[in-house]
Amino acid sequence: MADLAVPHRSVPNLPVPPTASARPSLPHTLAGSATGLLPGLLLCAAVTLAAMALQAAEEVVFGRAWLEALVLTILIGTAVRTTWTPGARWHAGVTFAAKTLLEVAVVLLGASLSLGTIMAAGPGLLVGIAGVVAIAILLSYGIGRALRLPRRMAMLVACGNSICGNSAIAAVAPVIGADSEDIASSIAFTAVLGVIVVLALPLLHMTGLQYGVLAGLTVYAVPQVLAATAPIGVVAVQIGTLVKLVRVLMLAPVVLCMSLVTSRLRKEVDEPQPHLTAGDRPKPGHIAAHQLVPWFILGFLGMAGMRSAGLIPAAALGPVSIVATVLTVLSMAALGLRVDVRVVARAGMRVVVAVTASLLALGIVSLRLIRILGTAG
Repeated sequence: MADLAVPHRSVPNLPVPPTASARPSLPHTLAGSATGLLPGLLLCAAVTLAAMALQAAEEVVFGRAWLEALVLTILIGTAVRTTWTPGARWHAGVTFAAKTLLEVAVVLLGASLSLGTIMAAGPGLLVGIAGVVAIAILLSYGIGRALRLPRRMAMLVACGNSICGNSAIAAVAPVIGADSEDIASSIAFTAVLGVIVVLALPLLHMTGLQYGVLAGLTVYAVPQVLAATAPIGVVAVQIGTLVKLVRVLMLAPVVLCMSLVTSRLRKEVDEPQPHLTAGDRPKPGHIAAHQLVPWFILGFLGMAGMRSAGLIPAAALGPVSIVATVLTVLSMAALGLRVDVRVVARAGMRVVVAVTASLLALGIVSLRLIRILGTAG
């Protein structure tokens, strides 16, 4: 008897768990990340080289550099961003330079700050900074409401101008239940105005100490403080950075205060919007600790403490300063590449006027503090 044929059944291919050798290794993962960052970093480097070439040309033609490379990188980057919008392949590297490289540069700058420099600023300066921030927030909020901005947007503009720019806006927004449209409108013009302030402040005839205090109190973001103070001198950079970082530390108490008024803001009926009502707004959330006290501030203070304690060898200060300068210039280029002057037209005239008037009020209050502390004499 012939054997009965057993029909052949195909066995489906089952997924095989990847072996250790099939998984991407750490070097491959790091290499992939580096490859993704490379286009944006090269773009920042190209902007930096162009700025350095322009500074060298200034020195040859005029005998001095009227605009330092730090400022030129912002201007060139802004010009590039306004005339050409980089595609997605550039974003990772530009963002990395604008954030991570800047934060590392700020930490390294702490090595150049000694206890003597802090004492030269005067202990009253720390109290004065807190007072300026509080007064500026109240004035800015009042200006925004007088211009009939919605309460949330007026508060975002006030905190952005008075504390630390986009970081303050991003931290306060979820606490007060602001939506993405409020955030975008609040951020839109402030970066452009920040570049204008960086160019205008060196026109004032002030000492390095005065200029550092004024720049630290009024300039929008940490990298812009570095760009604004670099042409004046080392003291201006050190004091400006210190004052600005103290302003950033004010974010924690401000956010806590915002949480106390959240319920009132949640009940507000904003201006009519076809897609959004007050009840549809995001619910107030909580802020992580690292958003209130950024790691680079702790690193900056730690490096300053090590410098004051003599734990950093004198021979290392020069190389550390060079690395900090290079990273700062690259971050300036990234900052410029993220500023589009065309957003002014989209921000709305009331927001533009509110941000400008708020910054002028902050400048007046800051000059008054300088006079009270006796640094103006």
